[in-house]
Amino acid sequence: MNKPLVLAAAQLNLWVGDIDGNVAKIIAAATKARDEFGAQLVATPELSLLGYPPDDLLLRTALPQAIAAGLEQVAAASKGIHIVVGHPEFVDDAGGRRTYNAASVYRDGRLVARARKQLLPNYGVFDERRHFTPGAPNATVFKLDGLTIGLCICEDIWGPGPTARAKAAGAELLLNINASPYNIGKPDERRVVLRQRLAEQDLPIVYVNCAGGQDELVFDGDSLAIDANGSLGFEAPLFDEGVFPLTITRQDGALTFNGERRAASSSVAQVYRALVQATRDYVNRNGFPGALLGLSGGIDSALVATIAADALGADRVWAVSLPSRYTMDMSNDDARLEAEALGIRYSVLPIERPFEAFTETLAPIFGDLPIDLAEENMQSRSRGVLLMALSNKFGPVVLTTGNKSEMAVGYSTLYGDMCGGFAPIKDAYKGLVYELSRYRNTLAPAGKPVIPERVIERPPSAELRPDQKDSDSLPPYEVLDPILEAYVERSLSIPEIVAMGFDEATVRRVAGLVRRSEYKRRQAPPGPKITPCAFGRERRYPITAVYGDR
Repeated sequence: MNKPLVLAAAQLNLWVGDIDGNVAKIIAAATKARDEFGAQLVATPELSLLGYPPDDLLLRTALPQAIAAGLEQVAAASKGIHIVVGHPEFVDDAGGRRTYNAASVYRDGRLVARARKQLLPNYGVFDERRHFTPGAPNATVFKLDGLTIGLCICEDIWGPGPTARAKAAGAELLLNINASPYNIGKPDERRVVLRQRLAEQDLPIVYVNCAGGQDELVFDGDSLAIDANGSLGFEAPLFDEGVFPLTITRQDGALTFNGERRAASSSVAQVYRALVQATRDYVNRNGFPGALLGLSGGIDSALVATIAADALGADRVWAVSLPSRYTMDMSNDDARLEAEALGIRYSVLPIERPFEAFTETLAPIFGDLPIDLAEENMQSRSRGVLLMALSNKFGPVVLTTGNKSEMAVGYSTLYGDMCGGFAPIKDAYKGLVYELSRYRNTLAPAGKPVIPERVIERPPSAELRPDQKDSDSLPPYEVLDPILEAYVERSLSIPEIVAMGFDEATVRRVAGLVRRSEYKRRQAPPGPKITPCAFGRERRYPITAVYGDR
């Protein structure tokens, strides 16, 4: 390596299954890297040809041929530049079919190197051992203008084995391609792991990740380069798709990096961006013309409306106020003010008449039984019927507005406020909902908050009976949320949570609510993961089970 090298990180927003579209993005990235930046190599994310996670798409019989055709196109486009592309590799022999999570390097139409992922994650949201065979414990290295590069894939850098083998094979630089989903604290966690590998092998690392939403996952990009001293010489913008060059030079035998460095951002800002990105990609890629939601005048629906407007544009969001006999005037006023501040479409459909129709229909059977939860839930289900009717007639997807605190303990109505196609704040605890709302207001012009301060300040209520407050049914959220975090995300036992200083009766009550609500959550719409352990794809508990204190 006698002169500086330019490598480009193609931080792409890929669409699972769209091989033609993904090939086009990969080729466009390579062309940009070569022609605009003079790059000698462009690296694309893990499984960039197919998208991540492909899950059982890998079982489709026509897929191997489609992948082979896509690789041929990428190879043909590799004139004058090395292209690193992630893809499934299908191998048929006497032992049957094996599928590898692979990465290939092409240059001038020729295959230069191919790596197979060795460490297959099978925890959290990952289920790679279902489909992939682990690669053999060896190293994949290749030369680029005198620089020896070791290529590895995602999880291979989270353990010491693959990187040690790359070092032993003569690698001077590790290139790691990823499909690493976001959760709170993940950017910092990545840097800790990369510095661990750096300390073990004394090898600088270029880390390339994808961006964008995919069902319950959202990818934050966060592509970066860390030199042998542990210094960051390049950090791509979070969540932004793009091709980002970095220059590699050798000074006194050591490699140094020089590239873009993004501005620091708070955790709350990152979460908000993740929710917006996830909502945008889910609505757009599933072909919905827009989004529809019930706007109650409460903080949850206000935040969801704001996320939707930021994700799709105000002209594609429709908010519907669905007041009942118990809805306070201030709630109606605040819902209207929120819609006006966002510039979104706003309609009012009172639920009194459908609610009365249900009660009259059931009166011969209900008789003189006292009004209770059944009547409360009928109101919520009346709203669900109206929202779904609008969705069916006009096409927008219904966004549900429940948060993680409510989903955890079942403080929601099945086929009522849980009715919809996507749940943007499904993984946000109530306390975080308040933080996100205050953060979003800081982005609005002074004196013109998109979420009225009164909505943030007043006690939350479902407004399904007179003078109802959430605190009538649940512990205060400042108590509930940390108990849930310990029980759901850290899987602590009831005695362990009590030892943290919480009242035992309260902990047992909360744990019981979580367990009994599993059947509801199983029927909830998908929503983006932002915490270390999200309901849905990640946390999979039996509905019918005995737990005890476990």
